[in-house]
Amino acid sequence: MAIVSNVDQFKQSFREEARELIVDLESALLELNENRDDMELVGRVFRALHTIKGSGSMFGFEGLAAFTHDLETAFDEVRNGRLRVNAELVDLTLSAMDHIRGMLEESADEASAGEAGRSAILAGVRRIAGIGKRDEAQPKIVVEEPKLPKDKLEDWRITFAPGPEMLLNGTNPLLLLKELRQLGALSVTARMAGVPPLAELDPERCYVSWEMVLMTSASRDAIRDVFIFVEDGCELTIEPAPAAEVERDSPADRTARSLQEHRAPSSGRRNYDKPDNATSLRVPAAKLDQFVDLVGELVTVQARLAELAARSEEPEVAEISEEIERLTSSLRQNSMNIRMLPIRATFEKFRRLVHDLARDLGKDVELTMEGVETELDKTVIDQLGDPLMHLIRNSMDHGIEPRDVRLSRGKRATAAIHLSARHSGASVLVSVSDDGGGIDAAAVRQRAIERGLVACDAQLSQAETFALLFQPGFSTAKKVTDVSGRGVGMDVVRQRVEGLRGTIDVASEAGKGTSITLRLPLTLAIIDGLLLSVADSCFVLPLSSALECIELTAADIEHANGKHVVNVRGEIVPYIRLREHFSVSEPRPELEQIMVVETGEGRFGFVVDQVLGNCQTVIKSLGRVYRHVQAVSGATILGDGRVALILDPDRMVQDALRARASPRVGGSA
Repeated sequence: MAIVSNVDQFKQSFREEARELIVDLESALLELNENRDDMELVGRVFRALHTIKGSGSMFGFEGLAAFTHDLETAFDEVRNGRLRVNAELVDLTLSAMDHIRGMLEESADEASAGEAGRSAILAGVRRIAGIGKRDEAQPKIVVEEPKLPKDKLEDWRITFAPGPEMLLNGTNPLLLLKELRQLGALSVTARMAGVPPLAELDPERCYVSWEMVLMTSASRDAIRDVFIFVEDGCELTIEPAPAAEVERDSPADRTARSLQEHRAPSSGRRNYDKPDNATSLRVPAAKLDQFVDLVGELVTVQARLAELAARSEEPEVAEISEEIERLTSSLRQNSMNIRMLPIRATFEKFRRLVHDLARDLGKDVELTMEGVETELDKTVIDQLGDPLMHLIRNSMDHGIEPRDVRLSRGKRATAAIHLSARHSGASVLVSVSDDGGGIDAAAVRQRAIERGLVACDAQLSQAETFALLFQPGFSTAKKVTDVSGRGVGMDVVRQRVEGLRGTIDVASEAGKGTSITLRLPLTLAIIDGLLLSVADSCFVLPLSSALECIELTAADIEHANGKHVVNVRGEIVPYIRLREHFSVSEPRPELEQIMVVETGEGRFGFVVDQVLGNCQTVIKSLGRVYRHVQAVSGATILGDGRVALILDPDRMVQDALRARASPRVGGSA
C-alpha cells in the first residue's frame, strides 16, 4: 500500500510540473508565431515536449507520451532545419496542449472520448512534418548520432546517484539513461560500491549509481531536463569532461575500478543514504495554509502573553514575552514570504487567451507585460485569474477597434494590451491597459438612466460614471457576442476584487484607450494594523492605509459649523465618526482623535476615542451571517480575548458617499 501511495504522490507531482511546462510551452509557441526563425524558441518548445513525453512515459502516462511523440518529432525537424514553422503548426500544437491538459486528469473512458480530436491533430502534424505512419501504441524511438560537425560536439561528464526512495515512486532509472542516449553518444559505468551484502539488501531501494560521458551538441540545460522530475531526490552533477580524461579513461577502465571498490572490505555498517541536495521543495497548498493558520494562532497567543506581561511586575515574564514576540514576528514574516509567488505564471496564461480572441474577432493584438516578478500571496494569485480574464475579454471585444477603424484614426493596425504589476506600500497594483477607443461616458450614463440606476438630472463625476460599469448585468454593448455583452464579466470582477479586500480604479480617454487598475493586498492572512477604541469597542485599521493621527477638539467641531470636516494644514479633510457609524451609544470624550487614511476617493478621517498602538492582526472571517456587511473585512482576537472588527476604509468611504449622494441622485431633498 505504501508503494501505491508513493506512486500516486509522484504522479501528482508530475501533473503539477507538466501544467507549469504547458504554460511555458504555450508562451514559447505564441512568441515563436511572431518570430518564426528564432531557434532559441524552437529549442525551448522541443525541450518542453521532450520532457513531457519522457517523464510522462516514466510515470505511467503512456497515452500522453505517445500523443506527444509526433509533436516532438515535428519540432526536431524544425530544429534541424528540415521544416519551417508556420501558423498551422503553431495552432495544431496549441490545440494539442489543450488535449494534454485533459489527459493529465481524465479517466480511461474520457481518454477514449477525446481520441478522435487527438487523431485529427496528429494527422495534421504528420502531414506538415512529412512523418510516415507508425504504430502509435508503441512509437519507435530512433536514436541518431548528432549530425553537427565534430568540432561542435561537446563531452559532458554526468554523475547520477538515485535517491533511496526513487524505486518506491515507480521511477525506472534505466529509462533515464535510455533517454540520455537520444541526445548523443553515451558511455556508461555502473558504480556498485554502495551495494550492501545480500543479507542487508532492501529490494525497494536503489544502491547503484552511474558515471557517464555524453558526447552531444545539446546544452547543459537540455541534459538536465532529462532528470527534471527526479533531480530533487538524487545526486546529479553535469560538468564538461576534460578531453584528456575522455581519451584515457575508457568504459572498461571505469568498470574495473568500480568492481574493485565494490570488492573492498567494509568497516562497520555502511550509510547508504545520499545527502539531500535539493534546493527547493514542493509542498501541497493545504499544508502551507495549515502552517500559516497555526502561525496566526501563535500570533494571537503571543498577544495574550504580551497583555499578561504588561500587567505583571515580574521582569522575567516581560523578558520572555519580548523574546517570544521577536521570534513570533520573525516566524510570521517567514511564513508570509513562503506563500509569496511571482505573478509571471498568471500573466503568461493570458498569451493564449489574447491569441485565440484576436483570431476569433479578426483583430491584430499584441500583448506586453511588465513587472512579472512582482510577488503576491498565493491565495490572492489563485483568485486573480478570473477578474483579469474578464477585463482582457472586455478590452478585446469593446475597447479595441477593428483594423480599418484604427487605421482611419491614425493608429497602428496592431492594437496593444499591456499587463503590469508593481508594489505600492502593502498593496500590489495590477493593471490592464489598452490603446483602444476608450469608454464612452455619455453612453454609460444613458444606459444607467434607461435601467433606472440614476435619475435623469443626476450629476455624476467621471469616477461615479465608470463605477456603473461594475453594476450587475450592466452593459453598453448593442449586441451579445460569444465574448461579451451580457453584463456579467465586470460584475464578477467587482465581486472578486472586493472579496480580496481590493479596489478598482478606471481611467479612460476617448480615442486613446482605457486602463483598469486593481489595488490588492499583499496577503490575506496576517496584516499589520492600528488598534483603535471607541468606548468599550475595539477596531483595527490596516496600517498600509494610515497616514497620520491628529487631535479633534471641541473648537475644531465648532469651526466646522456642524459639518464632518477638519482643516489639516490647509487641506479640508472629511471624516466619519465610528461612534455614529456603528451606533455606539456612550457619550464621546472631550478630546477625540482622527486617523487620516488614503482611500480611492482621496483622504478621509476616522474619528475614534483613542489610538492604542500597533498590532499584528490575524484575519478571521465573520461567516455567512455577516456577508452583506461592507464596512468591515473581517475580525481578529485581541490579547485579552476580545474581538475587534477590521475596518475596510475604502468601502466605508464609498458607503458614506453613496448615502450622502442618494437623495440627490434619487431626485428628492
